[in-house]
Amino acid sequence: MLKVSQRTAKLTGSPIRKMAPLAVKATEEGKTVYHLNIGQPDIPTPRAFMDGVRQADIDVLSYSPSSGLPKTLQALRNYYADNSLDLSLSELCVTIGGSEAFTFALQVTMDPGEEVIIPEPFYPNYLGNSQIAGIKVVPLTTHAENGFRLPDIREIEQAVTPRTRAILFSNPGNPTGVLYTQEELARIVQLALKHDLFVISDEVYREYVYEGKAISILSFPELSQHAILVDSISKRLSACGARIGVIASRNKDLMATINKMAQSRLSPPTLSQLGLAAFLSDKSYKESINAMIEKFHSRRDVMYEAVRGIPGVICRQPAGAFYMFAKFPQIDDSECFTRWLLTDFDFNGETVMVAPGTGFYQTPGKGKDELRLAYVLEEEKIIRAVSLLEKGLAKYTATHVLVGAAG
Repeated sequence: MLKVSQRTAKLTGSPIRKMAPLAVKATEEGKTVYHLNIGQPDIPTPRAFMDGVRQADIDVLSYSPSSGLPKTLQALRNYYADNSLDLSLSELCVTIGGSEAFTFALQVTMDPGEEVIIPEPFYPNYLGNSQIAGIKVVPLTTHAENGFRLPDIREIEQAVTPRTRAILFSNPGNPTGVLYTQEELARIVQLALKHDLFVISDEVYREYVYEGKAISILSFPELSQHAILVDSISKRLSACGARIGVIASRNKDLMATINKMAQSRLSPPTLSQLGLAAFLSDKSYKESINAMIEKFHSRRDVMYEAVRGIPGVICRQPAGAFYMFAKFPQIDDSECFTRWLLTDFDFNGETVMVAPGTGFYQTPGKGKDELRLAYVLEEEKIIRAVSLLEKGLAKYTATHVLVGAAG
């Protein structure tokens, strides 16, 4: 009998997207659904980017070079230089979104059966892409009670085995919004040098920082042969559909191999690269990014104040990205609760969609009382959505017996 491969049969699908049909059905039933479930900014894509696409002076929409258009690579080089990262053109490769960038990073650093350490909760696609590549994810559990800070170096080192080849993390964090300090990153650098590990840093949310400053993994000179930067314009430009990402490293052998991988998939999208080059060449591009950051800073503050008012919630104020990952004692199965909000709950014809915490963990049983909330709506809608969440939690508690509650 024909069957799919074992490595793909194990895939669980996106915990964020698999609830989408329920949201569609709720909308068809006349409910208003407030979406706090997905990191899709509602802010218009900058005009300079869209003009770069609309005004493209081309007669044939042809392939671009596998590593990216020269003008796009130069624009990216200038952008990173503006952020105190000096990179040559050969140290950059344009990818089909950030997803392809970390897929390349995983595959170029590890063979099937080898291991990558990832602090959890983590972006679910890290696990899916690792499974497809036959790579084992070794989770490093962090906790809501201390804002999902990295554990001390002794605990991190306990996760290292003879098959460990890399450490992967996002900074600022998705789904937690945690921003790692210089001292926390220094632990990773120390461990990588001691055990000769690659460090893959997903810095997609680098500009979305509200307290402190994001520190790039490429800013550590001693890690020049170990560090791999994963980046994307999806969040920075509110251009998720453009599918333009970047992978960068000063390791020449690694980048040469990545360029071969890029050749095997031909090229990244040409029009989107032209849009990006136009945006980064615009003198006001920093102003556009800063305007977005100001909006999300305000939304962060509004959501945090609203969420912390829910009885029993455990949530530290996130310093970056546009997510909160909160613990709610009212629920014991976040996936069931998320589904229930869409199928069985509404208040005056309105409900809210969130992302269940279980999908962001590798460790079984983790995240059952946690939810990820994306503050991607206008402030008044965020307040309304959190109010609906609080009402839903109260009703859920009144109508469901939590596991272990009787004792």
